Amino acid sequence: MKLNNFELAFVLGRLLLGLNYLLHGLVRIPKLPAFKEHVLKQFAAAPLPPALVEAFATALPFVEGALGLLLVLGLFTRAALVGAMLVIMSLVFGSCLLENWTLVGDQMLYGLFIITLVLHLQRNRLCLDAVAPA
Repeated sequence: MKLNNFELAFVLGRLLLGLNYLLHGLVRIPKLPAFKEHVLKQFAAAPLPPALVEAFATALPFVEGALGLLLVLGLFTRAALVGAMLVIMSLVFGSCLLENWTLVGDQMLYGLFIITLVLHLQRNRLCLDAVAPA
């Protein structure tokens, strides 16, 4: 299959975001207790219940890994991009509570990247979406 430049750009962008999310999950899962402790320490002064912070920190690596795998495979790509945006929105929420504006800026760039992919979903190629029943 020969991809035009727009299709190639979408596939490369999808793979880049998928790899990023997948590796976020894969490197955090083996050290989950330390990751949770770090997040709890970060949010100690935030107006969130510690149990909620701990639950989020426990789930986040698994969610990131799953979304990343879906994006790398190009399976349920639209839903995976929506999930990726929901993750980023939750991270922006937390970063705003911490008043970590530099991190919010970085997260906003992720959001723009995801929006760009959503806007070009019709260019998705080299994916399992093409062979999976709708």
